[in-house]
Amino acid sequence: MPPPDHPAIPAPRIGVLLINLGTPDAPDAAAVRRYLAEFLSDPRVIEIPSLLWQPILRGIILRTRPRKSAHAYAQVWQDEGSPLAAITARQSRALQARLGETVTVDWAMRYGNPSVVAAIGRLVDAGVTRLLAAPLYPQYCAATTASAMDATFAAIAARRWQPALRTLPPYYDDPLHIQALLVSLKSQLAALDFAPDRLLLSFHGMPERTLRLGDPYHCHCQKTARLVGERVGLPTDIAFQSRFGRAKWLEPATDTVLKAYPEQGVTKIAIAAPGFSADCLETIEELGIRGREDFLAAGGTHFARLECLNDSEQGIDMLDRLIRRELAGWWPTP
Repeated sequence: MPPPDHPAIPAPRIGVLLINLGTPDAPDAAAVRRYLAEFLSDPRVIEIPSLLWQPILRGIILRTRPRKSAHAYAQVWQDEGSPLAAITARQSRALQARLGETVTVDWAMRYGNPSVVAAIGRLVDAGVTRLLAAPLYPQYCAATTASAMDATFAAIAARRWQPALRTLPPYYDDPLHIQALLVSLKSQLAALDFAPDRLLLSFHGMPERTLRLGDPYHCHCQKTARLVGERVGLPTDIAFQSRFGRAKWLEPATDTVLKAYPEQGVTKIAIAAPGFSADCLETIEELGIRGREDFLAAGGTHFARLECLNDSEQGIDMLDRLIRRELAGWWPTP
């Protein structure tokens, strides 16, 4: 028994922290400016020396881009807030229900709120002594996966009493992931009122130099696309979206592909984003609104944006099984 004056210590628990990219707190220019300032100051995201980059960021980008981005966010904002935050919260609650009371599940955003530091603080305060950090990026990229791990390691490094730590590996070619994607995509394709000529798989873009520097992201995306394309039952292409700045980015670019399809005789398409674990600005607005406009303006006749796995039954079942596997030895698994 502890002495009477000993501080209360919660019973040891296992924790799971879902981590996604981030979102502003509101769809207005001020909130977007705060978010972009944090996001675009991460050296994992912008690999330019800070002395050169920060004057550009503060002097030009943060003066012009927030208003445009706020308009885009306003088109997708929900009663629950940002789609990315709302869906990640639902994924967390669904996993908590699956894993039961002996595991504590929480979620965080790498940029914006709730922060990784705050989430780890909550978990440790709840008694978590063994923590699985789960970046929800199927394909590994230094700008996403490594950055999420940087934030996790930094948050734990600042604590006197540190939990044991495990991390969820990328799952770009995991049979659980590929099967979940196929079930979801085939179901959505079957529900369409037209038969697409082509399925376009759009992944978030990265500067081409990251491939030359050894980042495996491009290869991971190609393998996910190949494994899906071989089994989905529809001609499939791959493209990369969300270019930023003047550097050469991974190709082909999604907007270029969409504009070129009709003149190639491809007038009916479906588009999906298997690099995103949850729908967000880049899928709903960039693909579903601007992508549709580009395709129809170029002569396309039928366009469908397919949803990400989100908190669907197959999506949560996949995450549940991936996480149980990583908790082996810490926690009984069926």
